[in-house]
Amino acid sequence: MARRFGGKYSPDGAAQAGARPSPKARVTVDPVGGRANLMFVPPVVLIATTLGGGAASLALGLTGAGALALGAWLLREGLRAEAAYAERKVAHRPALPRKILAGVVTGVGTALAVAAHQSGLSEVMAPVLFGLCGGALHVAAFGIDPLRSKGMEGIDTFQQDRVARVVDEAEKTLAEMSDAIARANDRRAESRLAGFQETARTLIRTVEEDPRDLTAARKYLSVYLRGARDATVKFADIYARTGDADARDDYLALLEDLERNFAARTEKSLLDDRSDLTVEIDVLRERLSREGVRLK
Repeated sequence: MARRFGGKYSPDGAAQAGARPSPKARVTVDPVGGRANLMFVPPVVLIATTLGGGAASLALGLTGAGALALGAWLLREGLRAEAAYAERKVAHRPALPRKILAGVVTGVGTALAVAAHQSGLSEVMAPVLFGLCGGALHVAAFGIDPLRSKGMEGIDTFQQDRVARVVDEAEKTLAEMSDAIARANDRRAESRLAGFQETARTLIRTVEEDPRDLTAARKYLSVYLRGARDATVKFADIYARTGDADARDDYLALLEDLERNFAARTEKSLLDDRSDLTVEIDVLRERLSREGVRLK
């Protein structure tokens, strides 16, 4: 599909030049690299090399190819889960150790691949050894999953679970907004939405780091975000059909107002945290002074 580009000399270049730029540019890179994608090649090769080897060889080859493909898929999902874990300061460990399971399944697939190419099925040690080597090399190449939560010390797990549910729902809503705005095929609207999403994610990270902010921020991460998503869907549908510039201006103004309010909510949360710290310091100094300890 053709994509419209903007700039200083484009038809709406003047409007773009006067628009407030996004405060941050969030670059999202898929953590699944070329090495992980190459793991889908061995299953295809295994099927191709066992087609003419007889019934037993074909059965083992198909089963091994299925195991190798499952291992490649688990690896991709594990890398994405690990990237999400690394991005957050406060995070639970992945509930399912996908990378470890990928190594185990890949080892099983390797053993079946070796067995499928043996002239007889009596030899057992060779497939087992190759399978162990395959699983070990997989773990050495891609590592294992995070095995412990981080940033959870001193935080109520029940409260953290509540935050996790709200955050997951907010991230899902932001993703739906990105999918919707793509239908409008307007670079200016997409850029403005990206700026709002970055501001919203800053608030999300603030709530993640201090779950006490959830009560004050919950309306922003649920009601306001869902309203922004609904407005984005309606704008994309209208603009894709009519190209109404007034509708776009109204939508951009809405995003600017929302971004300003989300930023103010984040700033208030940070100021409240600072006030809490000041109170804690004052209380500690008073207690020390009662014990006869004077701080300069």
